[in-house]
Amino acid sequence: MRRVTRPVKAGNITIGGTAPVSVQSMTKTDTRDTAATIAQIKKLQSAGCEIIRCAVLDEEAAGKIKQIKDGIKIPLVADIHFNSKLAVLAIEAGADKIRINPGNIGSDLKVKEIIAAAKSARIPIRIGVNAGSLEKYSGKQRKDSAAETAKKMVKKAVSFIRFFERNKFEDIVLSLKASDTLATIEAYSRMAKECDYPFHVGVTEAGTISGGTIKSSVGIGVLLHSGIGDTIRVSLAGDPLEEIRVGYGILRTLKLREKGVDLIVCPTCGRCGVNLFALAEKVEKLVAGLEKPVRIAVMGCVVNGPGEASGADLGIACGKGMGMLFKNGKVIKRVREDKLVEELIKELKKL
Repeated sequence: MRRVTRPVKAGNITIGGTAPVSVQSMTKTDTRDTAATIAQIKKLQSAGCEIIRCAVLDEEAAGKIKQIKDGIKIPLVADIHFNSKLAVLAIEAGADKIRINPGNIGSDLKVKEIIAAAKSARIPIRIGVNAGSLEKYSGKQRKDSAAETAKKMVKKAVSFIRFFERNKFEDIVLSLKASDTLATIEAYSRMAKECDYPFHVGVTEAGTISGGTIKSSVGIGVLLHSGIGDTIRVSLAGDPLEEIRVGYGILRTLKLREKGVDLIVCPTCGRCGVNLFALAEKVEKLVAGLEKPVRIAVMGCVVNGPGEASGADLGIACGKGMGMLFKNGKVIKRVREDKLVEELIKELKKL
């Protein structure tokens, strides 16, 4: 059962409530370079990104928010650190949502200025608490366990929430991220018992595309399977398009979003008589941009091949230099290895 949260609106996207778990990313460009930023966001939009965040590092970047918004179709979140004035300027420029860590903004008065501006513009604020931005500990405290780190993050998040509530602001999205996957899981799990605000879930600074995908899939996957999470961001050191691909992969695996191709490929063994790796990679590239939920199986031998292939919308079960093409559980033709992908794509277009 998914955790019951209050709905929060960011532009045309609802976060929380009964809305589907949304997938978001963050631009890697210099926000002041509007052409490059808009171009990257458009690519992310095409890949399925539903919310995008940009770093606002100075007044020039804040002033570019309107121009960027005019060039895109998805909600724009302004990411602010250390400077309340930048948050206010970004809000005035039309940001659909603000992300701040109240702990590094400065005095309570400065945080109140941001709250007042967001309240006036009727936009939400994401309160972001990261393990790395907690007070710097010394000595033994630097070696906190995942549970101890999570406990401190929750304590800090609760104090921020109470401050916002005292100032009559409850249009809040909350995140509690750590680069330690277990600390992240523990923090969100603890926080879920403290409030009903929607959660932005992710493992921060997860790593490269390879390692970060593993950490994020485990952390985000465990939380979503527990019913925790309303919007997700997979934080990878690489092309942000990979963040969208992995994000939807996680949601599709948990049957939370039915979008795109679920590609089932056998790992192969000594029984395999075709170049299955090349076949699978070719299929994966050809269906990469497909939004329709389709299950495709590419199987290398007769042991599990026919069963898995017949259980998919489309499937190939290969023999030596040949393969059987399945559609909706039935064999529709036998095909030579060099024609398998071509015939599979023909049938895919008919679906």
